[in-house]
Amino acid sequence: MQELIKKANEEAVGRLLKAQPTLVGIGTAGADIPNMTKKTILHAGPPVKWEDMSGPLRGAVIGGLIYEGLADDFDSASALAASGEITFDSCHHHDAVGPMAGVVTYSMPVWIVENKTFGNKAYCTLNEGLGKVLRFGAYQEEVVERLKWMEEVLGPVLKETLALVGEIDLKTMIAQVTQMGDEGHNRNKAGTSLLIRELAPHLVRVNYDIETISKVFAFMHSNDHFFLNLTMPACKCSLDPAGGVKYSTMVYTMARNGTEFGIRVSSMPDRWFTAPAEIIDGLYFPGYSPADANPDIGDSVITETTGIGGFCMGAAPAIVQFVGGTPQDAVNYSKSMYEITLAENNTYKIPALNFRGSATGVDIQKVIETGILPIINTGIAHKDPGVGQVGAGLVNPPMKCFEDALEAYVEMLEKEGVIK
Repeated sequence: MQELIKKANEEAVGRLLKAQPTLVGIGTAGADIPNMTKKTILHAGPPVKWEDMSGPLRGAVIGGLIYEGLADDFDSASALAASGEITFDSCHHHDAVGPMAGVVTYSMPVWIVENKTFGNKAYCTLNEGLGKVLRFGAYQEEVVERLKWMEEVLGPVLKETLALVGEIDLKTMIAQVTQMGDEGHNRNKAGTSLLIRELAPHLVRVNYDIETISKVFAFMHSNDHFFLNLTMPACKCSLDPAGGVKYSTMVYTMARNGTEFGIRVSSMPDRWFTAPAEIIDGLYFPGYSPADANPDIGDSVITETTGIGGFCMGAAPAIVQFVGGTPQDAVNYSKSMYEITLAENNTYKIPALNFRGSATGVDIQKVIETGILPIINTGIAHKDPGVGQVGAGLVNPPMKCFEDALEAYVEMLEKEGVIK
């Protein structure tokens, strides 16, 4: 039996390591994401009903409905969301990922990333920047106006730019940024800089006036997290082919919706194992405290699932200024993840560990055996809709997700007669 599991895990993690995520273009959610309709709203994490949604997710849904012109204000949007007319679903069920609340609506521009090794695609919206933004549950007029500008200006300008650039190898770019002080989740200074450098010679050639081009440059330059919305679909399309490997115990999805944390395991690809999301231990903006925090939220933990993000903090010592701790803590977190993973990454490497590949491929067996949980670094959203980000820090998934997954896995083996 152990040999059977070993071979399955080698296959699953091998598919992840062979992935070749490549930016191939920009489209729109309605035209490109599978099974989208004008009344479909995708969200981060495992599926959740409106009545069970957390404050920031509700706020983002409200903002999305106003942005799409389906509602005029908070009250009418809330009523529509509760009416049953809107289809809510997990981004992960539609080959997509979204940071924090992760809300995706029909008209939003999306990055299109293709795994050239296996031919599957993943999608993600463009990053809005900082301040009051939809992904942290804000829905005010300025939020909607920014989303409209992204739809009508930013997306089309970048789409035309990418037509001139051609495809961009994101795997190589992410490998570079881990050598430059990023970890691919909460520190994206190098990634955003490299992306702008790649786009710049072609952005100045697009058929738009200089003022518009200048605004696009300024928007990307002012937002260090602009690259995050590319690392996420790069990780998503890298992991998806690992779903469905019979007998594998590798985790190929981790995600949270602000109410629950959920994981999916390779050998049981269509089943979510969930538990209540944890409160994040971190640093708070002035005037806020843990009493204001919403539980863990967002699809950005897809980065840790791939072996970067919190797993790669040793490559990004400056991250501790944002999430707390010391540079040595960051290294220690990265080292501890080798205890619960199946492989060392052959591309994403950590200079402080003598360029050792980052820990890759979380194994539910090893999590239970060691009692070590994946480490995640993340932003903290206010628990109430409309407020926004209040800090950042570190968090772990609930152990119950892994316990339930392993129990279901054993039941599957018993049912198939592999064990008695």
